Amino acid sequence: MAKEELIQFEGLVTEILPDARYRVQLDAGHEIVAYTAGKMKKNRIKTLAGDRVTIEMSPYDLEKGRLIFRHKDERPGTGGPRGAPPRGQFRRR
Repeated sequence: MAKEELIQFEGLVTEILPDARYRVQLDAGHEIVAYTAGKMKKNRIKTLAGDRVTIEMSPYDLEKGRLIFRHKDERPGTGGPRGAPPRGQFRRR
């Protein structure tokens, strides 16, 4: 195994902690603390408790990880007003 090789896991955010950290319950059953990756901060991707996420971890420290991806959820009603027509690119006067 190469020194730079990282391990990816999937899990569920259970708690939001201070300093942009999250407590994540992995699918394997372990609970870790993860921080938000720089690209997620740059693109202003918000993560809430209950979101499915992908975590990147070093094989040397399996207690901490980096949150690199938030999976889209299929919750009904999260996509704006119901029955509203899609808005066009330009407004008419």
